[in-house]
Amino acid sequence: MCLAVPGRIVRWIDRDATFAQAEIEFDGVRRTCHMACVAEAEVGDYVIVHAGVAISRVDEQHAQQTLADLARLGELDQDSESQL
Repeated sequence: MCLAVPGRIVRWIDRDATFAQAEIEFDGVRRTCHMACVAEAEVGDYVIVHAGVAISRVDEQHAQQTLADLARLGELDQDSESQL
């Protein structure tokens, strides 16, 4: 299964059209991601990241809702494991 997760752009590292990279924050964890697909994004924007590549921009409300849904799914997984 593949999963893409929203993160917030903290800073641009390289804005080259082909090799664009930015530092993205995911719930306090920061990673460098490839940004060529969303080169128009700005610091503070939210992007959807899959396998280290930002594939689209999303608004903050959508990003926060997705993160909340993922957290709730994690809680469901923990509940089902405790019943084993």
